[in-house]
Amino acid sequence: MSNQELDQLRQQVEDINLQLLALINERAKLVQDIGKVKEASGVNRYDPVRERMMLNVIKEHNNGPFEDKIVEHLFKEIFKAGLDLQQENQQKALLVSRKKKPEDTIIEIKGEMIGDGRPHFVFGPCAVESYEQVAEVAKSVKAKGLTLLRGGAYKPRTSPYDFQGLGIEGLKILKQIADEYGLAVISEIVTPNDIEKAVDYLDVIQIGARNMQNFELLKAAGSVKKPVLLKRGLAATIDEFINAAEYIMSQGNGEIILCERGIRTYERATRNTLDITAVPILKQETHLPVFVDVTHSTGRRDLLLPAAKAALAIGADGVMAEVHPDPAVALSDSAQQMDLDQFEHFYRELQQSQPVRV
Repeated sequence: MSNQELDQLRQQVEDINLQLLALINERAKLVQDIGKVKEASGVNRYDPVRERMMLNVIKEHNNGPFEDKIVEHLFKEIFKAGLDLQQENQQKALLVSRKKKPEDTIIEIKGEMIGDGRPHFVFGPCAVESYEQVAEVAKSVKAKGLTLLRGGAYKPRTSPYDFQGLGIEGLKILKQIADEYGLAVISEIVTPNDIEKAVDYLDVIQIGARNMQNFELLKAAGSVKKPVLLKRGLAATIDEFINAAEYIMSQGNGEIILCERGIRTYERATRNTLDITAVPILKQETHLPVFVDVTHSTGRRDLLLPAAKAALAIGADGVMAEVHPDPAVALSDSAQQMDLDQFEHFYRELQQSQPVRV
């Protein structure tokens, strides 16, 4: 074969390469359009039955020289790339996505600018038990120059016989103490019907791990103009967590704080397994501030400080932990709450070890 013939064949290959490229891109545009129709119709992107049907048709028309298994492999890669493209387009369309809004969302809560690059802290008892109990913690929080106080008025518990919280009376106590000490209060709401009542008492509505996929509750929280702290579900993937936030934002409320609180795994050394890498992933994938609840993730007082240090070091916007005047007599989660002396030590050590942020 002469060099001229070789060059001609190579040119034909290059021409076919460009033809294939044009056809692949044309196919990709059609797949994008199909993805939009599927999304609007609520149909799953991946249809294994249709994929198998297409592969069978392709193999029926395969005249070689490639074997069927090679042809099937090539087209499976093309199909997968199309699905990835659909998913990428869907992520770009999400309101919570960093691709949709490159700049960080900053949420003002009683003068605290959550998401401004500085660490913020939320402390308070697991459950509101009395005015005196919460006031004692609030006094300690205020003395440290902090403004965010947590406390559970509604307590979704694993056992129906455990303390379920004081309900609306607990919200009233939180509101009274917030006004007296100049604090902002965060508390969990568990039913959509309670959202309207909660806005009169709370500065931040918390949606707990067990309700992360309570879609009616998410939509109700999204319909009010009040910041929402959304906790990751017990075994939720990061995608599921992000989409739960999307439910809130799709209703018009963009003031959302994501909270990593550990996920359930086979490990029993801690209450849950703190997925610390979720923090930078959420910061990269969304524009929302991210907190870490070190109490519910570890369930151990001796791990609260190192877990909080790790959270701040990896880029969390804030840390949440539980404090009780006398944890031994607490009506819920006594083993994981700090007393006031432990709280003093915890906060002092945390302040001294905070990473410098540029």
